[in-house]
Amino acid sequence: MTTKHNHPMIFGRREAGCPRCEEMNKGAPAVRWNMKGYNPREDIMAQIRAHNCVAAKCGPVCTAFDW
Repeated sequence: MTTKHNHPMIFGRREAGCPRCEEMNKGAPAVRWNMKGYNPREDIMAQIRAHNCVAAKCGPVCTAFDW
């Protein structure tokens, strides 16, 4: 575990008086979440397969995944 920020993170901006920002200024590494075994393409494909246009009341052209 690392020290928590005491402010909302906005675009990685560091603020004075925050204990976590001070740790990072001294060289502490950024926290990386474990993404081992996660394949975003498989996740997106599962969402597309599970989508039901009738239940979602899509129009003639499905726009459910137009991000």
